[in-house]
Amino acid sequence: MLDLEFSEFSDPGRVRTRNEDYLGHVAPGSPALARSHGWLFALADGVGGQRQGEVASRAAVQEVLAGFRRAKEMALHKDLLTQLVQAANARVCESEALSGPSGAGMASTIVVCGVRFDRATVAHVGDSRCYLIRSNEARPLTRDHTVAAEQARIGLLSADEASAASTRNVLTRSLGGNLFVNIEIDEVQLLAGDVLLQCSDGLHGAVSAPEMAQTVGRHRDLNAAARELVSSANEKDGSDNISVQLIRIRSVERMGMYRGRPYKVR
Repeated sequence: MLDLEFSEFSDPGRVRTRNEDYLGHVAPGSPALARSHGWLFALADGVGGQRQGEVASRAAVQEVLAGFRRAKEMALHKDLLTQLVQAANARVCESEALSGPSGAGMASTIVVCGVRFDRATVAHVGDSRCYLIRSNEARPLTRDHTVAAEQARIGLLSADEASAASTRNVLTRSLGGNLFVNIEIDEVQLLAGDVLLQCSDGLHGAVSAPEMAQTVGRHRDLNAAARELVSSANEKDGSDNISVQLIRIRSVERMGMYRGRPYKVR
């Protein structure tokens, strides 16, 4: 059966007085729920500063977590996570409408990871990221929805130019603003020993992927790894809120799917 451990940590950074990041998870309360629903991890980075970005990120994550708890048994994670992120977008739009002038323009990024059997499904909007750390290497499972990243994808900028561009933090997609949002989603097969790392740009903007992998590899204790990652981001920059979730896969359950139903692979 799938077995995992996790840690999550969020810090306002060294400059900002408020933390506009928000994160949370749903852990199955029984082996039956682990098989029928799995685990869910969500992280959001509110956008807007004085426009109540923290309201947007909290509303988005709470909507996703609540929807996951209500989900039907054996719902396909690709379909489910798409529905949950769309619902989160609607919730942010509603929160903006209810907040009046002070909430005008509120928005949020989000990255959501569902883990069940031997697979992780990742849905995201914006520039919060998910990495797969395997064999001491961190591979991104998401791609930033920013102006600079989009320009790099079509060849207008090199990767180095995009990482230094003034538009590297200008989002091309976010939750809020429109009633429909274009969600990017992917799946990856997991192996025992894999670590999934989700973070806001306060971390990945300061700490490189190789440094993330090295830090996680040094620690058997995920709480210590999470705190070291946040400390490193503060030392290198600290101008933004910093959030991280670490999920270490201890063992997996090899399963296939036939007509929407799982079967054990021997």
